Amino acid sequence: MLSVAARKQFGDFTLDATWSSDRAIVALVGPSGSGKTLTLQCIAGLIAPDSGRIVSAGRTLFDSSTHINLRPQQRGIGYVFQGYALFPHMTVAQNVSYGLPKTRLPPTDRTRDIIERLGLRALTSRYPAELSGGQQQRVALARALATDPDVLLLDEPFSALDAPLRRELSGELSQTLREWGKLAVLVTHDLPEAYQIADMVVLYEHGSTTGAVSKNDLLWHPSSERVARLIGARNILRATIADSSGDSIVLDWRGERLEAARSPSHPLHARAGDQLAFFVRPEYVRLIRKNRPVTDGLRQTNLFRGDIVGERDEGTTWVLFFRLARPGTPSQGTFDLEIEIPKLVYERLGISIDRHWDVSIHPGSIQVLPGR
Repeated sequence: MLSVAARKQFGDFTLDATWSSDRAIVALVGPSGSGKTLTLQCIAGLIAPDSGRIVSAGRTLFDSSTHINLRPQQRGIGYVFQGYALFPHMTVAQNVSYGLPKTRLPPTDRTRDIIERLGLRALTSRYPAELSGGQQQRVALARALATDPDVLLLDEPFSALDAPLRRELSGELSQTLREWGKLAVLVTHDLPEAYQIADMVVLYEHGSTTGAVSKNDLLWHPSSERVARLIGARNILRATIADSSGDSIVLDWRGERLEAARSPSHPLHARAGDQLAFFVRPEYVRLIRKNRPVTDGLRQTNLFRGDIVGERDEGTTWVLFFRLARPGTPSQGTFDLEIEIPKLVYERLGISIDRHWDVSIHPGSIQVLPGR
């Protein structure tokens, strides 16, 4: 378990981070300058918060009320810095073994074990300048793990790598951390990367934080409209509740009836006439094929007619901008919904030519947002 409550003032910037996690890997996600790295430095003891309390595995690392502030070397923290910070005049073996005299195993044995487990044996006599970016990342991770820390901190460990290598190494990192069984804190501004590696996610914005939540809850049940926008949810819309008495919630959305499924684990505390926000993932809006009959279920539930008024090519997918076929100002400027489809579907349906379509939205894909 790692519990963080840290407040630190730097000029006109205030870090006010409060979260805790007992899961294996927690990711701190947010834009540059939002306080993620500063939080790592507070955990590691490189910077002392102005106030707060930091506890790791039952040990108090910092507590302003009792004047506890352990030195970095007393905290049992491993740190992989952004850019790796390897010693250029040391070989791979020397970098990995740096700082090992205080461990229980002899440095040579511990170094050999870590190097073998991370696949660095063929590189032991090389210097950092002779390594690729991916190899340097493994050496930095090996050096941090060699001291057998209680908590491992990773500050944007893939920032210097190109996209294909990032994807490859993020999978390897997740597996390595889980095999070690250590609690790890990963800093990233890339939400998909956080989903691939971490169990829990903390969102940072202008120094403030959300609590740590599971990545699935964050993805499917954001705690507010603000959080939905922070994770980049699209099709965030507003509606009035027409009926909330049954197994589903009926919404009045721009003069149309929209049925949303209830979530037993996330009950809605609202009633008919209340306004609320909801979102629909673009990949869950379905274009109805014109050469196939529409089923009764689709005919009766969440079926809308309209036009594609714009599009964006994203390589393997197309994003379509759909406007309902009725007068009135669209809910998102010039369009009402974003729809995301594979490129093959775009080509087979002839969407570049045919712009008039019916679409359906499955009730289970409509995520109602709490009114907070």
